[in-house]
Amino acid sequence: MNSMPIVVITGSSRGIGAATARLFAKNGYAVCINYRANEEAALEVQKEIKKLGARCIVVQADVSREDEVVRLFEAVDKKLGRLDVLINNAGILMQQSRLEDLDAERINKLLITNVTSCFICSREAVKRMSTKHSGEGGAIVNVSSVAATLGAPNEYTDYAATKGAIDTLTRGLAVEVAGEGIRVNGVRPGIIDTEIHADGGEPGRVHRLASAIPIQRGGTAEEVAQGIYWLASNEASYATGAIIDLTGGR
Repeated sequence: MNSMPIVVITGSSRGIGAATARLFAKNGYAVCINYRANEEAALEVQKEIKKLGARCIVVQADVSREDEVVRLFEAVDKKLGRLDVLINNAGILMQQSRLEDLDAERINKLLITNVTSCFICSREAVKRMSTKHSGEGGAIVNVSSVAATLGAPNEYTDYAATKGAIDTLTRGLAVEVAGEGIRVNGVRPGIIDTEIHADGGEPGRVHRLASAIPIQRGGTAEEVAQGIYWLASNEASYATGAIIDLTGGR
């Protein structure tokens, strides 16, 4: 066993991923921060984590590319050791749009980035965690979205569809590896106050929609991180194939 358990968090230079990295570090994990382009933000998160006394590496990798995913996990093997937890957090959305204005290039980019990445990252994790492959077990947590159940009409139907695929992957993989010491669960965040809304062209989206949320506010990245951490922890030892809605009642 590792003296310090190891977690890989994809897309962890900002938002939910960064909050999750900090929380795992506070709870004694060695952390691999993964980022695609924003090195400055990733190094800032690493700096915060090291102040907590935790081991932390930063690995640049575009997880939509299979060769880069393999390189990411090999770096973890070499620099940290045996993997215990994978958080599939990396994902993108694009400018708000009705379906009639979408093209195949945009749809395929979302599918590869949001869905294929989770499959390939999970594959590499299973190879390392599964007792079938001489591993010692572990946990995978997939970050979905309430958009998977609501459909995100007039804004993000393509993004919503990718998150629906993540929900299906979560259930299917959970059953597939349940007897091999691996638990697979997910979280479905609702309207969370992160930079992702600016990526979609509406930085103030959380404020606009707050009154439509039963709890009357958007959520925070830290609140989502708490749910992710619980599912990965031994406190959730009987949970697999579960998806927790973190939506403020929406």
